Amino acid sequence: MRLLFVTDIRSPISKNWIRRFTERGDEVFIAATFEADTDLPIQRMEFTPVAFSSAKKRTSAPSSASSRTLSLRTKIRQWLGPVTIPAAAQKLRAFIKEVQPDIVHAMRVPYEGMLAASALQGLKKRPKFIVSIWGNDFTLHAPSTPLMGWYTRKVLRLADGLHADVQRDVTLAHQWGLSEDKPSLVVPGNGGIRADVFYPPSELVKAPVVINPRGVRPYVRTDSFFKSIPLVLAKRPDVKFVCTGMQNEPQAQTWVKELGIEAAVELAPAFAHEKMGEVFRGAQVVVSPSLHDGTPNSLIEAMACGCFPVAGDLDSIREWITHGQNGLLFNANDPQSIADAILLGLEREDLRTEAAGLNTSLISTRAEYGACMKQVEEFYNLVLQEQG
Repeated sequence: MRLLFVTDIRSPISKNWIRRFTERGDEVFIAATFEADTDLPIQRMEFTPVAFSSAKKRTSAPSSASSRTLSLRTKIRQWLGPVTIPAAAQKLRAFIKEVQPDIVHAMRVPYEGMLAASALQGLKKRPKFIVSIWGNDFTLHAPSTPLMGWYTRKVLRLADGLHADVQRDVTLAHQWGLSEDKPSLVVPGNGGIRADVFYPPSELVKAPVVINPRGVRPYVRTDSFFKSIPLVLAKRPDVKFVCTGMQNEPQAQTWVKELGIEAAVELAPAFAHEKMGEVFRGAQVVVSPSLHDGTPNSLIEAMACGCFPVAGDLDSIREWITHGQNGLLFNANDPQSIADAILLGLEREDLRTEAAGLNTSLISTRAEYGACMKQVEEFYNLVLQEQG
């Protein structure tokens, strides 16, 4: 196949997905919405900025700014980002005409899907159009402003196929305009879990280590998580908290200092994706305090490594975690609820052991990389065969 991905190429999620097609010999082109280098053996990459992505430093990783900056940036992009789409679409349209792909795959709705849909709409003969839904596309971004809603509907009406990482988003996609007769596929957003990187430890972890791998994002209640830490330490002063992607994050540093929890908290850097398996295998509990989510890739990666998951109680998360069986759910707005879940996970070795077995089976059945990407290949072929 001749494939054109419209994506933030800095994302390990996108790289994990795209690598499958480069490895099997497809012709792969990338329209990168953020400027960055890639080691993927692709045919060509074109920088196609949209929604002020050209203002982002070349070396910056996703979500690397402070929490306040990220929140403000998200709001600005939600209101003004759609205004940049028509001009950006002209550049992408020219790239599509030159490359002539069989499929254009936009790897999330804002703003890659919006950009791709606008570019494709101007073509007399267009390739098939697939869009991926990320966990907050419908619940956070689509309803945020009138233009975001309008562009979201435009994307879904034009799409020839939908990839989502939870069934909930397939249902929501139909509500936002996806035709009921269009094919859809539900697999993890990164294409699945690589068993050579994310696997359980050889023996049960004895150290009471809790890891939060979510970094700082506008839709994650990182503040509630930090406020829960003193509540945990009051009962378990031996617990160590590792927060990846938060090193040198001013707001995180302020919370740690104000709460007096410096001795118990490590604000760690954003580790390379290949390193995270080792990091997860050193923890007993993984925490995901989000308000908007599909399938958090870091959460299921941690589950594959034997971490006991405690997460915000969302419909999408319930597709992976049954409360009290293979994990625990909490109210992400309530520090006490988070603390109670962490403490129960730490105190119940029997629950952690049972959950580890259940999660190993769950990941193997629903999220193994090779099996998932085989489904993706079949999905691509199905979309290509669709008439119209």
